[in-house]
Amino acid sequence: MYLYRVSENLLNTITKPSDLRRLPKEDLPQLAAELRDFIINIVAVKEGHLGASLGVVELTIALHYVFNTPDDLLVWDVGHQAYGHKILTGRREQFHTNRRLGGISGFPKRGESEYDTFGTGHSSTAISAALGMAIAAQLTSDAERQHIAVVGDASIASGMAFEALNHAGVTNTNLLVILNDNAIGIDPSVGALKDYLTKVTLDDVPDSDNIFEALNFNYSGAIDGHDLNALLSELNRLKSVKGPKLLHVITTKGKGLLQAEMDQVKYHAPGKFNALTGDVLKTETAHLPPKYQDVFGHTIVELARDNPRIIGITPAMPTGSSLKFMMEEFPERAFDVGIAEQHAVTFAAGLATQGMMVYCNIYSTFLQRAYDQVIHDVCLQNLPVIFCLDRAGIVGEDGATHHGIFDISYLRCIPNIAIMSPRNELELRNILYTAQLGLHGPIAIRYPRGRGTMVDWQQPFQRMDIGRGSVLKNGSDIAVLSIGPIADNVSKAIDLLDEKERIGHFDLRFVKPLDKELLMAIFENYDTLVTVEDGVIAGGFGSAVAELATEVTVQKTIKMLGIPDVFPEHGSTAELHDLAGLSAEKLAETLKELL
Repeated sequence: MYLYRVSENLLNTITKPSDLRRLPKEDLPQLAAELRDFIINIVAVKEGHLGASLGVVELTIALHYVFNTPDDLLVWDVGHQAYGHKILTGRREQFHTNRRLGGISGFPKRGESEYDTFGTGHSSTAISAALGMAIAAQLTSDAERQHIAVVGDASIASGMAFEALNHAGVTNTNLLVILNDNAIGIDPSVGALKDYLTKVTLDDVPDSDNIFEALNFNYSGAIDGHDLNALLSELNRLKSVKGPKLLHVITTKGKGLLQAEMDQVKYHAPGKFNALTGDVLKTETAHLPPKYQDVFGHTIVELARDNPRIIGITPAMPTGSSLKFMMEEFPERAFDVGIAEQHAVTFAAGLATQGMMVYCNIYSTFLQRAYDQVIHDVCLQNLPVIFCLDRAGIVGEDGATHHGIFDISYLRCIPNIAIMSPRNELELRNILYTAQLGLHGPIAIRYPRGRGTMVDWQQPFQRMDIGRGSVLKNGSDIAVLSIGPIADNVSKAIDLLDEKERIGHFDLRFVKPLDKELLMAIFENYDTLVTVEDGVIAGGFGSAVAELATEVTVQKTIKMLGIPDVFPEHGSTAELHDLAGLSAEKLAETLKELL
């Protein structure tokens, strides 16, 4: 058994991969132990994504040890597993700022380091990107450069990953795809490919029906992703193998922390925990308002009990969306389709053609990946699919790749679709109820990450009128028009003002169709309008109000508040709202200037 030289901390000597490559091979197990401890201890306090990075500690070390990074190009898909990579590539001292405002990103980011060759906040892009890099190397006479894409078993099942494999298989590029197979993404992996991979073990690889060899990849494995000697040996061999290659590596997500190995879903991003025991620190939540995702999850179960035509769909996020509650009670009517947003949307459309009432729950940022399907397969055919857009608006520490700030703008221009943003949990509950009573076309219901404001939200259902807003407060001079839960910040802002009686506040509820009757009354009674939205200003809710004002030839001062024409970085939601002028304090300052 190897005895670690505990008197010397090897990790502290690594500022870049070239330092790592100077270590003797026999020191690497000690470095792996130190790197794993570093990740555990810092995530325990600072929070972040844990299990994925713990599972690839040995693989991360082996890759940077064997390959000449950054000259050899390494792409991590998705960035949840890249913490060890960041720590070994010059960001150890800054890692305590991970996902904090002004700190390093929780995902690979090209502008942050030359070792982050491609930004990978969304999954299943690494093979396409690495193939593009490999083709570029051929065209620029740099064909000896190595290109490595590390892809999880959940990510490789995505349609985009298959498209890249299909293309790469007919090239002679210097491309190595490493399949990091741990049988789980954020939730357990699903689908026929998962069933195939489940048959592959360290002791037995099926002789027939190897899907990767059928795509002209030189397949090797499966090997133990925690055996450094095996990894180093095979990676060194593959460096001299020409053409597209796939190395199948079996790992354990959460490796090195018992609780993270036993409960891989919870420890994907567990929040704060005890680094010594692994126990997640308990917080009292019984008295708190519910998370919006749980309002959706519990409400759809209630509705499904009375309506056998209700179907639930999510692309790989049953826990994050809380569709898991329906999957437990009605497994035959609730579907996790894996990381396949395009399929999820068109699958929903197909169900809708047969009279099913389909709740397609996709995070706002991920619906972007299925935009063509939303237009052509749902809206063009005017099918009554109910899109439930979780994590709409600013989402916080996950940053630019995950903010759901574009949905209003990119959906508003599509004919036939309605867009609604409930102000609170009760309104979310009621619009979910209303949607299954029957719609004439599709609807998108957008709601934020995190908790709402109401403890007593499970009230009797009430039908909502599509396209109707509400008057929250009348005033005399300025009308504030808000959409969704950002109304809470507006109400707090008004309360901060001495002349609050001069401010009216209106919740439009629907971006499309707009409540024209309410807006015409506002145009008649107020000279200044302020629109407030937790989304981009360009083409958003405020733009819709301004377009109506132009259409009816009303000349008013309209000030639009929302996310400016930038990609907001990572930080807490409160910090990012403040930077965008959407906090109660900043809104109060703006209103005071307008009075």
